[in-house]
Amino acid sequence: MTSATHSPKILVTGGAGFIGSHTVVALVEAGFEPVIVDDLSNSLASVLNGLRAILGRDVPFYQANCNDRAAMQAIFEREALTGVIHFAAYKAVGESVAKPLDYYQNNLGSLLLLLDLMNEYKVHNLVFSSSCTVYGQPEHLPVTEETPRLPAQSPYGNTKAIGEDMIRDAVRANLPIKALALRYFNPIGAHPSAEIGELPLGVPANLVPFITQTAAGMRASLTVYGDDYNTPDGTCVRDYIHVVDLAEAHVQALRKLSETNADASYDIINIGTGRGETVLNVIKTFEEATGVSVNYSIGPRRPGDVEQVYADVSKSNRVLNWHTTHSLAEALRDAWRWQQKIGAKVAAS
Repeated sequence: MTSATHSPKILVTGGAGFIGSHTVVALVEAGFEPVIVDDLSNSLASVLNGLRAILGRDVPFYQANCNDRAAMQAIFEREALTGVIHFAAYKAVGESVAKPLDYYQNNLGSLLLLLDLMNEYKVHNLVFSSSCTVYGQPEHLPVTEETPRLPAQSPYGNTKAIGEDMIRDAVRANLPIKALALRYFNPIGAHPSAEIGELPLGVPANLVPFITQTAAGMRASLTVYGDDYNTPDGTCVRDYIHVVDLAEAHVQALRKLSETNADASYDIINIGTGRGETVLNVIKTFEEATGVSVNYSIGPRRPGDVEQVYADVSKSNRVLNWHTTHSLAEALRDAWRWQQKIGAKVAAS
């Protein structure tokens, strides 16, 4: 690894979050120097302690909101950045329906500011955190990058689609930015050290932390929403990717951008495993991997849930030279190890 003083500096917005913190680790291990900016509105400062425990040193950190022009400009002025990975965004689907303007202001305003500052300070490489939500319920599976985007089911999902369009249009207008939008499927797991992991504030909205909290006795029962879908066991199907694999994809994306000779470029890439897993199979795999049973019941379908979606990952394999290396069982074991470590630190609400 090159020394930190000569490593390419990468601004990681939302770097104290679940995916962001794991990407910070992957960046350091690959010889980059991440610089975190996070307002801690949806993460905790204790994540920085976890990063220090894994890396053996502190990572530069700025507590700031990515919509704060003065604060962001000061960071660009101080740090000789070579790239940006943009994670920071509000992400609660239900809240976005209730507060759409907040989501448009925060998620799109921050991207607009970043593009402006990248242009001003000649920072050319951008990796954008997008989502498979832009596909909705596709007609054909698995979804490729050519699968048509469908109207978003929530303002949150719409901010991802509009964010992609903003970057595409900026590149078409010859803004000197090389960008990759990574469409994530369902990140799960935790760092094998159990020093960092998914830390939902309040009641989890995602399946795996709800499984681990139920297994730990923090939740009485897990509700499986619907068992009458047209899937192998009637429950919804998703593509669950270990967050460590997802983090590695960002490193490969940065490498790809640095190798791109064009002054401006834009592309989108699916980041998943290429395999669909039912909700019941995830529960079963967790129980087999950990030896811990999960109390669950079948409830009615949840409005807005997509029946099934999983990725065609041939483009990520080919373009990024990236492949997943962690199994579903490994991801669930790591998530459980993390849950055991944080224990009572996660407050039920």
